[in-house]
Formats: sequence, C-alpha cells, structure tokens
Amino acid sequence: MNPDRPTPRRIVLAGASGTIGSAVAAQLAAEGHAVTALPRAALADGAALAKVMDEAQPEVVISCIASRSGAPKDAEAVDYRANLALLEAAEAAGAGHFILLSAICVQKPLLAFQHAKLKFEARLTAGGLTHTIIRPTAFFKSLSGQVRRVKAGKPFLIFGDGNLTRCKPISDGDLARFTASAIDNPEAANRILPIGGPGPAISLREAGEMLFEAAGRPPRFKSVSPKIFTYAERALGLGAGVSDWFAEKAEYARIARYYATESMLVRDPATGEYSADLTPEYGSETLRAHYERLLKGV
Repeated sequence: MNPDRPTPRRIVLAGASGTIGSAVAAQLAAEGHAVTALPRAALADGAALAKVMDEAQPEVVISCIASRSGAPKDAEAVDYRANLALLEAAEAAGAGHFILLSAICVQKPLLAFQHAKLKFEARLTAGGLTHTIIRPTAFFKSLSGQVRRVKAGKPFLIFGDGNLTRCKPISDGDLARFTASAIDNPEAANRILPIGGPGPAISLREAGEMLFEAAGRPPRFKSVSPKIFTYAERALGLGAGVSDWFAEKAEYARIARYYATESMLVRDPATGEYSADLTPEYGSETLRAHYERLLKGV
C-alpha cells in the first residue's frame, strides 16, 4: 500500500452536482474513496435519505449544499433544514465524521443565509459527531463574471475606487483538495477552518487589472456606488411586509451591498478588522492562470 495514499473511506457527498461539490467528488474518487452522491431530493425525503445512508454505510459525510438564492425561505430550507436532515441521518447511520463546507462571510452575519448557516454550525458543534467546518474565501467563479465584458472591450465594473474589499480567492480544485485533506486528519477534527487560496489578498480593482493584463488590453474601469444597493433595499423593503417577492428582492439588494463592501478575509478578533495575515493560504492554482484559461475559451 502507498503510505502517501489516504485510507479509502465510504463517503456520502451532498451537493455533488454543484461547482464545488463536483470538484470534491472528483478529488475523492481520485484518492480511492467509495463515494455515494446524495440526490438533492433525498434531503427533503426522510425515507429516501435513510435508504441512501443504509445502503452506503458512510464513515464520512460531506455537505457541499448551499441555498441558490440566499433568500430567507431558501436559506432556511437548504442552509439549515437540509443540512440538519443530513446530519441527523449521518448520526443515525453511525458515521464518524461530518465535514461542512460553509463560508467565511458568516463571521459578520448580516444576511439571512449567513444566520441559517450559523444556526446549523451551532447544531453541528453541539452534537457528539466529530466534525470539520470549512469556511472558504471567495471562489474563482465569483471573480470571473466580467471576463466576457473585458474580452468585448468593455470596462471592468468596480465599486467605489475598487479597493473597498479584498480576498484570497481559491480555486475549485484547491478547495476540493483541502476538503479531502480533512478526512482522517486529527488536526481538522472538531475545528472551524477558514481557508483562502495561495494569495496574496487582492482587491476588485487588482482583479480587474489582472484580467486586463491576461487579455492583453489596457485597463478600463467604471465605478458604481454601493449606495445603489442601499437605495434599492429601502425601496423594496417598503413592500417586504406584505409581499414575499419584495422581501426576496430586498434581501438580494442586501446581499449585493454586502459583497460590494465586505472583504472575504478572516476578521481579527481583537480589532474586528479584516486581516490578510490571519487568513490561511492553501494550494497553488492562481486567479491569473484561471483568467488565462477562460480567455482562451471565450
């Protein structure tokens, strides 16, 4: 047996069809684990979930599920209740380790999905099952939405001067490898692990400059004030009490403002400020290389 190869484990993976979940599934398979991808519908069907667990007999359960919209009802249903159903099924099946893919932004919870994630984290940590909570920073995907704009010669949109926020973006592959590394790792047991990519921390403007450089174009920026999201939230909030539609749209405005103004880095507990130095780095895949690959395919 290769001493560097992980011990094969029976693993149930929830969220395998998502961007990060599919990367985690591929990494687990590459390491020789027996992976059962849990159908999303099974999370809302107790009998179906119990059947999957009974057949898989998992030693490890990994959750990569997340609400798609972040709206309050969606967040409660997925980030909390679906994860809770998965945890209870894991406990009943005798699993030994539950790994949760959470988010670094729950450090400063102002949004519905953040509160739902924290509520589940609290339940997970209060239980007796060995657990690992992984809180990644920004994904490459979240910084890739303007590739087509730049390729088409349009300016890169920034908020304010483009330096309001910073992050250490991490690739799908590096995050998948980090997630898999928590299995049978005593240093990951019963811990909350914030994680970023290889660094350094970059601002939105710096990400734009990197994209223009990769495209071989001079940088062009267009500034948008984050206040537009505040105004939108206030206007939509007027109808939130009588209409779910208005309530959801007001929450979307809050989400947009949050990501426009809050860094995706570890907060210093002593100061409350975001700290690049306190944000752990992992992996080797860079945002610049990711941009170059995307530009070739656009």
